[in-house]
Amino acid sequence: MKNIDLKSTRFSAEIEQLSITDYEKRLGYNPDFLGSSYSVPHPFFRPDLKEDIAVLKDGSTILDYTHFSIVMSKSRRLAYYTVVNIDGALLKEVKRGKDSWYIDPRIDAGEQTGPELYAGNDLDRGHLVRRQDPIWGEEANQANEDTFHFTNCSPQHKDLNQKTWLDLEDYLLNNTENFKLKATVFTGPVFGSDDPDYRGIRIPKEFWKLAVMVKKDGNLSASAYLQSQANLIRDLDFSFGDYKTYQVPVTRIEELTGLDFGELRKHDPMAKPRAAMLRIVDFEHENHLPLL
Repeated sequence: MKNIDLKSTRFSAEIEQLSITDYEKRLGYNPDFLGSSYSVPHPFFRPDLKEDIAVLKDGSTILDYTHFSIVMSKSRRLAYYTVVNIDGALLKEVKRGKDSWYIDPRIDAGEQTGPELYAGNDLDRGHLVRRQDPIWGEEANQANEDTFHFTNCSPQHKDLNQKTWLDLEDYLLNNTENFKLKATVFTGPVFGSDDPDYRGIRIPKEFWKLAVMVKKDGNLSASAYLQSQANLIRDLDFSFGDYKTYQVPVTRIEELTGLDFGELRKHDPMAKPRAAMLRIVDFEHENHLPLL
């Protein structure tokens, strides 16, 4: 590990970086994690988006970490999506340390967003793969450290990241832990054409999650959620306005992101005509569709 000053890029702050060789044993997301009969592959990209995918120095396009993987956007310098394996039966508690954040050397530094975006404002380094989600099994400590990569964070207003977004993350993780379930969770921002520019980065106004698990009846369940911070980022010096979590059809996330989740559309409880409208999710009163 070494500290570097990336003055040749847009980064001005000193940050930490590992050697490329340190990532050689990172296996990343396992599409067959839920079982050989329930393969959940990476999504396909809409053709016009493919040229915007950040390419690793080895020519590949997927950044593999411990129990999760990330695909980056070159133009937005943020993740298109992350995907993580969660094993509720093997979750461990790893205390949060000094929060050392890393630039990933496998892609160009200029295709990542560094600490200067988050200084002196109400933007949090919002984990896309939640820190606790991949912390399970023998590699729990490594997984914890891996979540602190700038590739795995996206600018979220503190009132979203620490409240409504946290409620959604708690709900998903608590279900996997309480019922000892395995789950696959995709997460990402919505890249809108009218996203506001702030310090050279266009701030996403919406974020989404897609949780996949095997139900008690042996069938897959794929539940999609959408949250907005549009009212919160109109002026980063203060916040106002309500914001809610909506359960939406998987097809809605596909429309917004240009990602194609294939067979998961068939396992969406909101795919039925009567359920295809937006549903406000109230975690406090559990006014939402169950995952199981």
